[in-house]
Amino acid sequence: MRSWAIPKGVPLEPGVRRLAVSVADHPLDYIDFEGTIPEGQYGAGTVRIWDRGEYELLEEDSSKISVIFHGGKLRGRYVLLRARVGGKDENWLIIKARDG
Repeated sequence: MRSWAIPKGVPLEPGVRRLAVSVADHPLDYIDFEGTIPEGQYGAGTVRIWDRGEYELLEEDSSKISVIFHGGKLRGRYVLLRARVGGKDENWLIIKARDG
């Protein structure tokens, strides 16, 4: 599973941009994992499932990913744009697109 850390949370209003840091991909075996990862281990902290649903991939290349989320909380079209902030390839911006 492709994974991003979004420190300020996923934007719910159209046009809002938030930092999304690409993190290590997770195996599908972890799709239902919730719990605590002990200090000193990779990903230490509390893990909880925030939403569930499906998505439609509209576009993907090395600098842009466009999807439509059909989740319980997260719905609509989102775009992830590679930001290369500070020369780091793992930095992206996530933006909720306007409907229409």
